[in-house]
Amino acid sequence: MSHIPVLLEESVDLLIQNPSGTYIDGTFGRGGHSARILSKLNKKGRLIAFDKDLDAVNFATSNFKDTRFSIFHGTLNQRHLSKSIEKIEGILFDFGLCSTQLDIAERGFSFNKDGPLDMRMDQSSAMSAREWLANASEKEISSVLWEYGEEKHANSIARLIFHEQQKNPITTTLKLAQLIENHFPRKGKKHPATKCFQAIRIFINNELSDLSENLKTADSLLTSGGRIVTISFHSLEDRKVKEYFKPERSNMHKDIPINPTVNKKYLCIANKIKPRIEEIRSNVRSRSAIMRAYEKV
Repeated sequence: MSHIPVLLEESVDLLIQNPSGTYIDGTFGRGGHSARILSKLNKKGRLIAFDKDLDAVNFATSNFKDTRFSIFHGTLNQRHLSKSIEKIEGILFDFGLCSTQLDIAERGFSFNKDGPLDMRMDQSSAMSAREWLANASEKEISSVLWEYGEEKHANSIARLIFHEQQKNPITTTLKLAQLIENHFPRKGKKHPATKCFQAIRIFINNELSDLSENLKTADSLLTSGGRIVTISFHSLEDRKVKEYFKPERSNMHKDIPINPTVNKKYLCIANKIKPRIEEIRSNVRSRSAIMRAYEKV
């Protein structure tokens, strides 16, 4: 399955104000948002992208030949930016997993496909989920499942995983998913291992701390009047975004989606934009997306 960018038109419409400006795509993925941004820029415009996943960087190198475009491996980092760049006018973050990561079993992100229990976005560094589970205590597992997955059965599932590890190490995604499902049967459409996989993935990749650092770096790079657009896919991410742009910082940023024109054009709920029903029907993975946009003043 090819990756379908979420809230594509909405995010780029809010991001681009000056077609001659310099913009950043902080989470390239498979380049859906980057391609749309480039289509909105003129010959003087420039787009700089970042991604922790080396596969994404290689994809960009092979498929994006535009001289206005450049990409770097890793999270948003000021050292990669040329000193000749005086101001950044817009920065976009799509914090969701790329569909290709989920669909390739060997990456170990999916509980529906059998593959090695990896879950690393950057496979050139850090430890895999398998390596972590092999050494984690029951208490550590429980803490991760609760903190990063808000899993209400965190203690019970952690005990289950820890005891299974002692008998027969968990090395594949399906073994972990089936172990959880066998003891916590599915209720409705949601797989009982969903929150556990989310929690372990977030922990392994330091996603929430990276998110916070990305926002700080983006804020420091952004010129006055420039915009930050974020797309989150679960409450933990969205909470981090709201926390960074909380009201007491309102002298630094203003919330863009409250603009009446935006409200008429998009589905805007309580200063956040959600995918329309048409997008959810064509791309079910978009259903949990939440977009927010802020302008630096």
